[in-house]
Order: sequence, then structure tokens, then C-alpha cells
Amino acid sequence: MKEKPQNITTRFAPSPTGFLHVGGVRTALYAWLLARKNNGKFILRIEDTDKAREVEGSIEHIQKSLKWVGLNWDEGPDAPGPHDPYIQSQRLHLYKKFAEKLIAKGLAYADPYTEEEIEKFRKQAEADKKPFLYREHRPETLPEWDGHQPLRFKVSELKTYTWTDLVWGELSAGPEALDDFILIKSDGYPTYNFAHIVDDIDMGVTHVVRGQEFISSTPKFLSVYEALGVQPPHFVTTPPIMGADGKRKLGKRDGAKDFMDYEKEGYLPDTMINFLAFLGFNPGGEKEIFTREELIEAFDLNKVQRSGAQWSDDKLDWMNKEHMKMLSEKERNEKIVERLKILGIDLEGVMSEKLCPIIFDRISKWGDIDTFVAEGELDYFFNAPEYEKEKLIWKDSNLAEAKKHLEYVTEILEKSSDKNFDSVEKIKTLIFDYATLQGRGNVLWPLRVALSGKEKSPDPFTLIYILGKMETLARAEKAIKKLD
Repeated sequence: MKEKPQNITTRFAPSPTGFLHVGGVRTALYAWLLARKNNGKFILRIEDTDKAREVEGSIEHIQKSLKWVGLNWDEGPDAPGPHDPYIQSQRLHLYKKFAEKLIAKGLAYADPYTEEEIEKFRKQAEADKKPFLYREHRPETLPEWDGHQPLRFKVSELKTYTWTDLVWGELSAGPEALDDFILIKSDGYPTYNFAHIVDDIDMGVTHVVRGQEFISSTPKFLSVYEALGVQPPHFVTTPPIMGADGKRKLGKRDGAKDFMDYEKEGYLPDTMINFLAFLGFNPGGEKEIFTREELIEAFDLNKVQRSGAQWSDDKLDWMNKEHMKMLSEKERNEKIVERLKILGIDLEGVMSEKLCPIIFDRISKWGDIDTFVAEGELDYFFNAPEYEKEKLIWKDSNLAEAKKHLEYVTEILEKSSDKNFDSVEKIKTLIFDYATLQGRGNVLWPLRVALSGKEKSPDPFTLIYILGKMETLARAEKAIKKLD
């Protein structure tokens, strides 16, 4: 097969100001898919110039999150490349170099005003009921910059900018979107509006995948590219991820959380990739379960939607179960045994072989096992249950009826050979005709309660199969004695 040309470079450039959420990972995913689809390059860059908001450990958390779901980067903080370093706070010399280019062109100057003076300008604009524009207060003689004051960009021309977004099509904004904004702060660190442009130029980024919130700032970006004499990259704007009600962007009140919580809850990495890809992208057709290789092949910017994508925990759980089914039975059983062992339950031998498939049928993610254990939903497999005798009665039946049916079933099971306990179907054959004749609830309800003590549990045939002949008979005899 002919190799595709490597002509696309994308990047994911998060700020280490807290936990990484699903919106950030979805942005990284689209950038990664675009690069992988075109045999291109995917870069991880850390934008840590806002030191006041930086949270300790966030850089490691970002890397851990991306590695968990397999979004491997070609260049980044721990993957040396031709544009080292990949952490902005270590690239200050480069921003100064680009700033000096703008100063030489007369397109950058030192901000002579104090914060109090600028705040006064803002209040006056508010009183005049018009937007605050710094350029309206630009000093007539531009002060030279010595590195201790903020450095501002000078808008050279007030005009309408028109650009093409690869998702949204043609967009435009007039002169009202342009202003003299800060390039480098007084602490020596660049602003996002400047640093990301310099880095994208230096790293040869061809496609910038971003959220809708950056559309309004694009004219500012374009004016800087123009001032530097550089062709801007292609912009790819992703749709917002909406909360479950579809009315607002997914936020903490809607359940937005640390991305690594999904690992703790037992979701599969491939599920998260599949689910997040479909929050704003539809390859067409009815197929919804994709491997990452299939997603790479199917990914197409023309099929990324503009409207918001609605989050659904139910859909996520369904999709995770479908991906779990793709694992081999051996892998599934090993994962269940491993999870139970952490919770203090050791499954071995025949019990493991019998119980693991039953547990698997009842979960949609590995973390559901934790819930079962915490709520005692697995206790009856290991310990005979305790319950009041009235619980054995089905609806309008009575104690005598419950006792009669349990005695009959016990007699059938006692007379049956061990071979009849080899499978759920064989056990069902022993009891089902009698239960159908007498009323299934009348027979199967007291049998279920006798074996599990629960109103909701696996069916009695499955319980008998897992518990085995001797334990089943012991529990049934105990129930009969309760009914005497």
C-alpha cells in the first residue's frame, strides 16, 4: 500500500490549571485522529504561562490521562523532538525573539499605564455604554519596551477579517474585534494570545483543533500572523459537549469530572475513545461500535457537526458493555477476579468459572462490581442468607404453599444425579415444568429467597448451578424449617 505523505501536524496544548475533563480529551482526540488519518504528526504542548492559576501535578495528570486512552504523541515534554522544549515556561527566549520582530516593525510597544489607569478607562467606557477598547487610549508616542512593563500589540489596520473554518465554513468579524492586546506580561511570561501563535509557527502546526470559544478571538490571531508575515494554519472548530438535558455546556453541575475518574469507575480506554469521537462526529450508517483503527480510517472533518453533542451516561454504559463483550472470556474473568481480590474476595477454581460469567452479565463497567460488593449483592454466594420466613411467600400464596413447593423441589434435586448440575439448562429442566404447572412465582419465588435472601438476584436455576447441589439442598432445608 502506498504510504500517505506526512503533511499534517496537529497539537493538543492544555493549560495545567486543574484536572483534564472530557471536553479537553475530545479536542485532543480529534487532533490525534486527524494526524493519524493522514500519517501526520501529533504534538503535546503544555501552555503553563499563567503561573497564578497553575495546579501542582496537573502536567503529570494530563500526560497520564492521554496515555490511559492511548493518545500517544510524537513530540512532547517526554518525547524529545526538533522543537524542544514543549513546555511554554521553558520557551521564553523564543517569545522575546518574536516580540522583537514586532517591535522592529513598529507593531509592539510598552504599555505605559498602571492597572488603576486602565480600570478608569474601562469604567468610563461602561458609563458611556460602549465596549472598552485599549486602542482608543493608545499613547501618541509609543514607549520603548525594556522587559519590565507589559508589551502590547499594535493593531496596524482596522479591517474585516474573513477566514475558512474546516467545520464551520466561512466566518468573518469586523474591526470591532480588534484591539491592542498584551503580548508579554510584566512578569516576563507571554499571554495565550501570543504564545500559542509563536509555538504553532515554530512547530509547523498545520491544523489547529479548538473549541468554539476561540472563534471570537480569531481576528486578533489573524492580525498577529499578518504582522509576522506568516500564513495562518487551518482552523478546526469542534462542537460543544452539552449536558444531559441538552440545554447548556457540560459542567460540574451536570457531572463533569476528572477524566481519570472514568478509569477508576472501570470504563475501558477504547470505550472512551469511541464515545468521545461520536460526541460531534458521525461517520454515517448505523454502526456505532468502532475500534480505534476503524475510527482513524473513518475520521473525516466533513462529518464533524456544528451543533452541540449531548452527553449521556446511559449511552456511555451501553457502549462500554459492547466493548467489554469484545474481550475474550479469559480476559473478562481475569479482570473480575482481580477486581474482587482488591475488594477482599478471592475467587478460585470452579466458583470462579461459574460466578464470573454471572457477574459479567450484570455489569456495564468494572466499577459496578464495587457497588455489588458494597451493597452485599454477592454475599449470598459465599454465606447462607438470613431473612424472615414471610419473605418466602409469593404474593397471595401462604406459608403452607411455599413449604410444599420447596419440599417438592428439594426432593427432585436430591434424587438427581450430579450430572444434572453441570449446566443452568439441565437444572432448569428438572424444575421448570413443575413451576409452570403450579405457577412460576409460587415455586420459583420461595426458591430464590431460600438461596439468596434477595427479591432481586440471578434466577434460581443459575443460583443452584453456582452454589452446587449440596449447598443448595442445605439452604432449601433451612427455609423449610423456617416454614414449620
